[in-house]
Amino acid sequence: MPASDHTISLEEQIDQWRSYLRRRQAIHSVDVAELEDHLREQVAGLMDAGLATDEAFLVAVKRMGELDALSREFAREHSERLWKQLVAASPDSGEPRARVRTDAVVAFCLAVAAAVLIKAPMLFGLDLDKNASFYAHNASLFVLPLLTGYFAWKRRLDASTLRWLAVAFVAAGVFANVYPFVPDGSTEVLSVLHMPLALWLVVGIAYAGGRWSQVAGRMDFIRFSGELFIYYVLIALGGGVFTAFMAMLFQAIGIDAEPFFESWLLPCGAVGAVVVASWLVEAKQSVIENMAPVLTRLFTPFFAALLIVFLGTVLFTGRGIDIERDVLIAFDLLLVVVLGLLLYSVSARDPLSPPGGFDVLQIVLLVSALLADAVALWAIAARITEFGFTPNRVAALGENILLLINLAWSAVLYIRFVRGRGSFTSLETWQTRYLPVFAAWAAIVVIVFPPVFRYL
Repeated sequence: MPASDHTISLEEQIDQWRSYLRRRQAIHSVDVAELEDHLREQVAGLMDAGLATDEAFLVAVKRMGELDALSREFAREHSERLWKQLVAASPDSGEPRARVRTDAVVAFCLAVAAAVLIKAPMLFGLDLDKNASFYAHNASLFVLPLLTGYFAWKRRLDASTLRWLAVAFVAAGVFANVYPFVPDGSTEVLSVLHMPLALWLVVGIAYAGGRWSQVAGRMDFIRFSGELFIYYVLIALGGGVFTAFMAMLFQAIGIDAEPFFESWLLPCGAVGAVVVASWLVEAKQSVIENMAPVLTRLFTPFFAALLIVFLGTVLFTGRGIDIERDVLIAFDLLLVVVLGLLLYSVSARDPLSPPGGFDVLQIVLLVSALLADAVALWAIAARITEFGFTPNRVAALGENILLLINLAWSAVLYIRFVRGRGSFTSLETWQTRYLPVFAAWAAIVVIVFPPVFRYL
């Protein structure tokens, strides 16, 4: 076999080994990278000793131990990682105590910086209440550059990558502030909604570091995004309880704390919590890796049933979808949630396991989402034909087409896998490669739509 075939074969085997290992709930991504380095050293040594590529890989894996046993061993050695010592590492955590503390300090400082940054415009007379449009346009720029900087520092990104990331944020700041939007116009609202989506890809590049070009690196970012959302919601719920008690205490002595909440606590806490939640995901990744697959399995049947009932109601009543802006946003969010359930089930599933009942349920969810998306597209196209193009309709049309393509091919790949005619890895690869398409469309909405539709 030629050397190039050996290399491809070895990389494919290591990729499968890595994907399987990452799904062991007790093993952190840092541990996987360390184990992969060790595996590669073992393979290289065995090949130098005269073994063929496949033989060297099998022997190296055998020497490192059976993977399930390895997972259990990590669970024993790193059990304190799951619930305790968020700041101080345990002696067996495999990560230096000073490094863990440094990460916590840096994340806290960046969270404070984000809180200061969102209040800085007040020094120039830009009050939050009177200049809500300015804050809405720049909301993501108050925190995402700092979050990107945090991951750039952790991943030790090279200067060239840092320059490109900086250029992306500078360009976003320009397009967010130079366009003469009509107040509360459609293009302004679309720009505000799509700016964070476009910049989230920039955060992903920093998060993945040098592994963004790899399927595993992009899938790690998908996992991180879902875990961050869960942590952020939990922090927000805790913040709501904290705010309620604070209001009650000060109300008891005749002081109205609502102005402080609205002007300081809410905006500063909202941006600072993004950085804190990101640090928590990094520090306590294994806890959420237990939660997220459970949530996915819990809500997948509910959403599948919801879409089936919705489609049945449409057929029974003959009613079309109202495509007003709020309805379009809600409908697109529903489809995004379906896509998120698919992504998380893909990220949590062992690609080497045979198809099961949950895989069939995923296909039912995908097909139902496809039919619902087709109904929405029909309604949007009919409205455009009757009343012409508007920013909202074009944006909704584009987003639904992108979702339709993604879900349709995902359904094809999933059906092939269930029928034994394809691999699960192909579905994972398709989903991760499609991420930049969503970010590119969001950038088009932010940059192209306002001048095309005359900033209305």
